Amino acid sequence: MRVSPQKARLVLDLIKGRRVEDALNTLVFTKKRVAATVEKLLRSAVENANYLSSEKNIDVELDNLYVKSAVANDGPRMKRIRPAPMGRAYRYVRRIAHIELVLAERGKSREGVANVAGGKTDVAKTPGKGRTRTRGKAPAGKSSKSNRKKMVGAK
Repeated sequence: MRVSPQKARLVLDLIKGRRVEDALNTLVFTKKRVAATVEKLLRSAVENANYLSSEKNIDVELDNLYVKSAVANDGPRMKRIRPAPMGRAYRYVRRIAHIELVLAERGKSREGVANVAGGKTDVAKTPGKGRTRTRGKAPAGKSSKSNRKKMVGAK
């Protein structure tokens, strides 16, 4: 959206952690230009969750949805020129915000609706067969020069 991310964050902070109904109600009565776009985005996210529950047979309770996270990141900046006195020109920047909303279901485990919808999922890495060395002492019987240098200076 063509609005600065700072202005978008003001509205997004109002709806973080709220139930969808409360968030929509808050956005309707917010007197910011960004609020209408965020409301449209939130309604779209709810419809996506509804689609997942009906078409993809994923168990989603629409009444238990809440805004898990709402982020406004920087987008590409548009550089513009404004005429100035005596034939000069001043440069200014038009900012763009990328707005991301993640919905989740209350009472469920970590996996939310947005994770199923294609968001990033946190996968725990299982330890592999390769050896990992921790910082500190070298294995018994093997000491490297770098460890000796560290040991000499530190007391």
